[in-house]
Amino acid sequence: MPGNSKTTDPKFEFALRMGDNCLILGQQVGAWCGHAPAIEEDIALANVALDLIGQTRLWLAYAGKVEGAGRSADDLAFLRDARDFRNALLVEQPNGDFGQTLMRQFLFDAWHYPMLDALTGSSESEIAEIAEKSVKEASYHLERSRDLVIRLGDGSDESHRRMQTALDELWRFAGELTTSDDVDEALAVAGIVPDLAEIEARYLDIVRAACDAATLALPEDAFMQSGGKTGMHTEALGYLLADMQFLQRAYPGATW
Repeated sequence: MPGNSKTTDPKFEFALRMGDNCLILGQQVGAWCGHAPAIEEDIALANVALDLIGQTRLWLAYAGKVEGAGRSADDLAFLRDARDFRNALLVEQPNGDFGQTLMRQFLFDAWHYPMLDALTGSSESEIAEIAEKSVKEASYHLERSRDLVIRLGDGSDESHRRMQTALDELWRFAGELTTSDDVDEALAVAGIVPDLAEIEARYLDIVRAACDAATLALPEDAFMQSGGKTGMHTEALGYLLADMQFLQRAYPGATW
């Protein structure tokens, strides 16, 4: 079955994970277009979504090349079922209010930037090149989401309450990003991807520093949910894909 880590190249699995994270989060963030609480945020979120979709194309095109089955980036985006997606559970969580969207973005960015930064040194040249093209955007995304989390967390009673609620709700989905499995370990041994333990250390430093500045408390002893990296998702992904893939499913092979 496509995407099964036991039968496919680990590089294919990894590229799907990176691409699917960007695709699903880009779709989520793009839904704020025309609905954000301020016009500056409307424009900023649209730009973040476009950056993520651009990165999606790079990763999924590379995945299709590694797979060697003739599937394009569009095929992988629009013609897979939920069980074949490899995004982390965090990015498929609903937008909720603006605080939840910002916290989801920050928790992702705090992982995404150090991950891409480390991948610029990958022994696989094409992965290093994708990371080089993406890391500056990820740096901006992190700077922006971290600043807003701090400003709102250390803002009014209401903004603080909403940001703490968002952190309490989303933290349990964040651990999957830095949890290794056979795919991660095989690629780390080959020097293709970094050791996720090193990424976790950088990630936690970023998150803890921001939460301290934002007067937010990290949940203690939270049970970390997992499964997205191997195709076991929450029901939220099914609703998202039904919307995202409708045109291609309703009109197979449609082109502009």
